[in-house]
Amino acid sequence: MHHWTALRAVCAFFFVFIATSAWSQGFGDEEINIEPEIVDVKALKLVPDTSRARVPALLPRPHLPLHGEQNDPGPAHLLLGDIPFSASTNPAASANSLWERIRGSFGMRELPSPLVKEWENWYASRPDYLARMIARSERYLFFVVEEVEKRGMPSEIALLPMIESAYNPKAYSHAHAAGMWQFIPSTGKHFGLRQNWWQDERRDVLAATRAALDYLEKLFEMFGSWELALASYNWGEGAVGRAIQRNEARGLRTDYLSLDMPAETRNYIPKLMAVKNILARPENFSFRLADIPNRPYFTVVHADRHIDVTLAARLAEMPLADFQALNPSHNRPVIRSEGAQPILLPTDRAERFQANLQAHGSRLTSWQSYRINQDDRLDQIAQRFGIPLAQLKEVNSIPTRLRNLVGLTILVPDNAEAAGGDISAAGFALPALAAALQQSAATVARYTVRRGDTLSSIAQRHNLTMAQLASRNGIRNGKVRIGQTLIVSEAAVRAASAAPEPVQRTAGKAPRRGASNQVARATPAAKRSTKTQGKAPARVNQAPSKPTQVALSGRRN
Repeated sequence: MHHWTALRAVCAFFFVFIATSAWSQGFGDEEINIEPEIVDVKALKLVPDTSRARVPALLPRPHLPLHGEQNDPGPAHLLLGDIPFSASTNPAASANSLWERIRGSFGMRELPSPLVKEWENWYASRPDYLARMIARSERYLFFVVEEVEKRGMPSEIALLPMIESAYNPKAYSHAHAAGMWQFIPSTGKHFGLRQNWWQDERRDVLAATRAALDYLEKLFEMFGSWELALASYNWGEGAVGRAIQRNEARGLRTDYLSLDMPAETRNYIPKLMAVKNILARPENFSFRLADIPNRPYFTVVHADRHIDVTLAARLAEMPLADFQALNPSHNRPVIRSEGAQPILLPTDRAERFQANLQAHGSRLTSWQSYRINQDDRLDQIAQRFGIPLAQLKEVNSIPTRLRNLVGLTILVPDNAEAAGGDISAAGFALPALAAALQQSAATVARYTVRRGDTLSSIAQRHNLTMAQLASRNGIRNGKVRIGQTLIVSEAAVRAASAAPEPVQRTAGKAPRRGASNQVARATPAAKRSTKTQGKAPARVNQAPSKPTQVALSGRRN
């Protein structure tokens, strides 16, 4: 009897244990497999407001189908690390140092690529270059950081001009990209940047910065990732979209590191991450980082009348070069007033400028317009108005090959030697000069492929990158054939985007359909191998071991 009682107790205990375990296991499984809560990102106000009017897409947005795999978020989903944040919550916004403020707003994830380390070494081994770039950025960086924070972007975006142009607003590339954000002409026009005889707003600090951030916002909304948005800024959104589609068709991942792309685009974000890491921890790289105060460098005044560039600098009591560094978009020696033309001045010079302007009097320009008559010759006009012939051609961007000048209206010094007119009458809008400039700019140089040629060898021979040569000629597979005719250069004339003084630039990235960068395309390592010659650019690290310095007349995109 006792045995049966004991046996029943053991069995009861056993069944209770099994039931409890099963319930616990079921509860645990339910917790593990529970459907995650879907968060409305826009409701959290973590992304820019899309309700306001936006510039239409530069190119048709690529078709990006959703992934079938549950563990792959795909391009149509946001990862938490990619969601922009509101900079108004940045506790470093009131810091004394602008670097501290920037560090407090970093928002991009670390990039697990060995190229980041290589670029860290490249920049760290060139402290003088890095110091010059940072010193140049001091004029513009506070304004760019303010604009980036207003849009809730990570502050890494404020460092992007260091990769694009080394923060040089007069930078100009072989792909005709201009300014510190490196806009090509078509993209600049698409985003509202005026490019005419008087002014090229791709070089304008205010207008180009806002246009570039508009473009980057659009790209982020397309791809949901800052890495892919930046790759698109460099390579073009269409190219990135097609690369994503190719990987999707193969069942591969579609993040930045998984895509096939040109070497220059492959190095683009590692450069940015390297600069970010050095500025975040300069002591780790034995680099002495000059402090930049967290306050505006410049302020804006407005001119309601035409004014000479040299006179404006003199009224502000500042060197001409410093004035032009803040106002680099003007192609002529006169700032033409259209409504209220903004002029940037250091914050401590604005009151002096206004006071000196009021005391100066009514005459603010020393130039006048002159209409060329039937019997006029350009050298005679130059002599008559006391200006060197070369300077007269430079001021008016007159091509050497232009022979018929009759009827053109040009700028000449206002020395009362002849009756002149309003300077607004001069300019690029005149049909004859405009047609001549367009015809001259359209002149191209061609090359016929010969036996033994490769895309790489032809590009090197004509001082181009493989990506540039391929883009100009619609080459997608990296191959050329004997007898094929390639466009290798375009005759650059000093047209609407011309500027009077030479600038230094560093050659750079692959031309993109959106905005093109041509700065610092040297990769930290020497060329890896010649095995990739003649093949489509892939994830390789090809570039010179140091930046190429090219002196050009200041014009860009």
